[in-house]
Amino acid sequence: MFPKLFDLGPLTVYAYGVLLAAAYLGGLQVALVRARHRGLDPARVMDLGIYIIVSALLGAKLLLVLVDAEHFLREPADLLSLARSGGVFYGGLILAVLVGLWYVRKHRLPTWRIADVIAPGIAFGHIVGRLGCFLAGCCYGHETTVPWAVTFTNPLAQENVGTPLGVPLHPTQLYEAGAEAIILGLLLALEHKGRPFPGRTFWGYMLVYGLSRFVIEFFRGDPRGMVLPNLSTSQFISLLIVPLSLVMLYWLSRRHQDPAPAKVETGRPRPARA
Repeated sequence: MFPKLFDLGPLTVYAYGVLLAAAYLGGLQVALVRARHRGLDPARVMDLGIYIIVSALLGAKLLLVLVDAEHFLREPADLLSLARSGGVFYGGLILAVLVGLWYVRKHRLPTWRIADVIAPGIAFGHIVGRLGCFLAGCCYGHETTVPWAVTFTNPLAQENVGTPLGVPLHPTQLYEAGAEAIILGLLLALEHKGRPFPGRTFWGYMLVYGLSRFVIEFFRGDPRGMVLPNLSTSQFISLLIVPLSLVMLYWLSRRHQDPAPAKVETGRPRPARA
């Protein structure tokens, strides 16, 4: 597609970098708007958002190095290329969650209310980020003959991320962007339905994203690390996150159940006390 947007003298502006920045800033803005509407301190949420952005960037690149450790051990100079790659989303998500939990506990913020505020921002940012992947040519799919297949032709995409050229591929970047758009719509539409409780939106996001990512991984064709011959790293993490999400949803729903109504005594009325 369009890995490079334009050159500014010696500086090259890449489409992925621009959309990645837009993803983080857009996700943060979504979280700030939601925080204000819920009476939470926007300044604290802003600080938390900055911690999350930095940890997400580091975590994504760290997991990328771990799943492709053999390659980086053979070609240590390729570590310099990490500045041009986004990394593995799950790595960024996991480290961001851990850092976020540390921050909210340190400042005694309502953990699950904060998590619910941020979850739709993560989904929104992921939509924009995957569009950046599509423009860059990374995270591409297997060869296919489906009518909506995409064919990359830009040599820069192959040079930067190894995208196969001239071959019709599953547009897995768009699959995931579309899945995240549906998830975002569900989160917002169902947020106040039924009997909501703190943490439902966040763990609902983790549950549905884990399921969608597990399925989409079957269509991915890029090298991304395999735990088993037919199980990618992200699928393995999904298999851990989905049951964890179910457990957390059950536990939080039970924890925030309405207290049982007081028992009403029947029988002979007691005399009133003066």
